[in-house]
Amino acid sequence: MRFARYAWSVLAYNVLVILWGALVRATGSGAGCGNHWPLCNGELTPAFASWKMAIEFTHRGMTGLDTLAVAVLVIWAFRATPRGSLARRGAVLSAIFLVSEGLFGAALVLLQHVANDASPSRIYWLSAHFANTLTLVACLALTAWWAEGHEPPRLHGRVFWAGLAALVSLVAVGITGDISALGDTLFPSASLAAGLARDFDPASNLIVRLRGLHPALAACVGASVMIYAFSRGAAERNVRKLGYGVALAVVAQIGAGVLNLVLLAPVWMQIVHLLLAEVVWIALVLLAVSPSDANSWDRLPTGARVASSR
Repeated sequence: MRFARYAWSVLAYNVLVILWGALVRATGSGAGCGNHWPLCNGELTPAFASWKMAIEFTHRGMTGLDTLAVAVLVIWAFRATPRGSLARRGAVLSAIFLVSEGLFGAALVLLQHVANDASPSRIYWLSAHFANTLTLVACLALTAWWAEGHEPPRLHGRVFWAGLAALVSLVAVGITGDISALGDTLFPSASLAAGLARDFDPASNLIVRLRGLHPALAACVGASVMIYAFSRGAAERNVRKLGYGVALAVVAQIGAGVLNLVLLAPVWMQIVHLLLAEVVWIALVLLAVSPSDANSWDRLPTGARVASSR
């Protein structure tokens, strides 16, 4: 179906916009257009005085195209799908969260929570922005998923709560990862040992001290998500490939996180790490809404059921 293919392409483009946004943060280009939004240094089409301005302006241009793409998605959804379809609802929610995404981005610029700002309030705005980003990605993924004709959610009680817990936990990991990446940008370390020492130094900036929370939380949540995904894949034939895919993606993401830590978070590795995080998130969202087979779940070994429902 052409609409479904278009929906997947909009999702892919949004992931690209997110990765470019990470490049803006990692290169300190957030203030490239000054304290102006939506104009760049008060101009619609500025002359690029620096590469940071070019990076920030490109990101704004990409978000503008994204607005048009999502608008087409909503219109097409209403023309291609029947009244009350989940794909329609997903498209509308995508538009809503895209608007809030733009508002969060504008707030970060206007409040000057960009470039070298290390204030505590930047943490709050950044966390809310990232949670909104994940919600937007989830809505876009679900729109494409349901446009392909996949069944609506029909989840056995324990499967529902296990999936919800996995999703909420992954949002928490993503937020701490965003804060950690900001810390790597604002307070780069000369060595791994020096970085770890600063993470646990009470005199360090709050962003640095929070940075150490991410690896521990990622390891715990990653293990629980793998158990949930593998358990569903083992118990339910209809989600076997998706469940095993989530588990493998988590392994790849943890490996990338370790490499990012060892290499002291170079910009390119931060982008790769974020890309894998988006892959894990999208796959987990689709797995969590896939109808469950209660009988197959009940045939799982007791230990696997208990671990997956935590």
